Amino acid sequence: MLENSSIWSNPAFVAIICMCVLSLLRLNVMLSMISATLIAGLMGGLGITESFNAMIDGMKGNLNIALSYILLGALAVAIAKSNLIKVALSKLIGLMNYKRSTFCFLIAFIACFSQNLVPVHIAFIPILIPPLLHLMNRLELDRRAVACALTFGLQAPYLVLPVGFGLIFQTTILEQLKANGVSATLSQITGVMWIAGLAMVVGLFASVLTLYKKPRHYKEKSFNIENYASLQLNYHDYLTFIGIIVAFAIQLTTDSMPLAAFLALAIILLGRGIKFKETDSLMDDSVKMMAFIAFVMLVASGFGEVLQKVHAIEGLVNAITSVVQGKLLGAFLMLVVGLFITMGIGTSFGTIPIIAVFYVPLCAKLGFSIESTILLIGIAAALGDAGSPASDSTMGPTCGLNADNQHNHIYDTCVPTFLVYNLPLIVFGVVGALLLG
Repeated sequence: MLENSSIWSNPAFVAIICMCVLSLLRLNVMLSMISATLIAGLMGGLGITESFNAMIDGMKGNLNIALSYILLGALAVAIAKSNLIKVALSKLIGLMNYKRSTFCFLIAFIACFSQNLVPVHIAFIPILIPPLLHLMNRLELDRRAVACALTFGLQAPYLVLPVGFGLIFQTTILEQLKANGVSATLSQITGVMWIAGLAMVVGLFASVLTLYKKPRHYKEKSFNIENYASLQLNYHDYLTFIGIIVAFAIQLTTDSMPLAAFLALAIILLGRGIKFKETDSLMDDSVKMMAFIAFVMLVASGFGEVLQKVHAIEGLVNAITSVVQGKLLGAFLMLVVGLFITMGIGTSFGTIPIIAVFYVPLCAKLGFSIESTILLIGIAAALGDAGSPASDSTMGPTCGLNADNQHNHIYDTCVPTFLVYNLPLIVFGVVGALLLG
């Protein structure tokens, strides 16, 4: 077991580097993560069998998320079978005005609602994006800019807004602060996390208006797109819309995404928006669309379990904090550690409990205020969500943009989103923490 070892021999550090390298070499993300998990286990003193068993045992940590994705996928398919998306697409295309930047900003705006107003998270992407690929091709729009826009919509709202997924994220920070002896309020968390949102806005503008502004040619492939302009909403479509509202309300009141999706599906089924005999097809389509992402999230949880079992995270944090001197270096190193952890396990939400136990006393030792502590923990957890091969904030955009096999997960989603969001988040996090005291 590791306690005071060098960062260079730390299982978490080495395993995450290996996972990123294997992913960059175009090995499948799930296989890369399993390989990294075994490397971490072996380096931490576990045998290969024990490492694999620990990973499988740890997969239960994301069962709720995996079930959420499957049910949300079914809800998204049900919505797609209605005229809601088709009518929305006809209006959307009319607003594009054939400008690449307008398209990207509108996609980012729409994506933001998936985190709060209609909490389907990434489930909307495979429904909304593929029919728009022909328009992107006609505009010669660089899909890396669209990937950045989608990732912005998937991440920025939960960082800033205490609604939907944002309420879960900020409540998790609040609970972990209290668990480690710091009294805070939700309003304090919301009052400082706008700094993280501002960093994301800077990254969005940089990607759309500068880095990926130039035209990029893609092969035109046929999509069976109907003429949606003449479509009208019917009784079943309105029931589907009611189902969406119910999903939003249930999620807010129970904090259960699977329950919200299930009850919304129940309303759609009872209203005959989807017939009972079509449910097998509905679930098949959902599994085809979301199963891979769900399983990657399960493996990510298993990876995190192995890192915890060999005390790799504790060793990584201790190795970094042992050289911390002063607020500037302390803030920077805490954010870098958060980046590595989230890159590895693929979830900002799961990173918070891991780092809070070390960051809270360290921030107190360095003289950071409660507001600075909140900002450092929040941004440290968020870092890596954009850019991680295992994150749903990158897998979701790839799922939609690669519908015609012309968008690479690593080089067209992970690398661009890593650059445009993580670098501003580090800068804003360090400067914000110093200014807040």
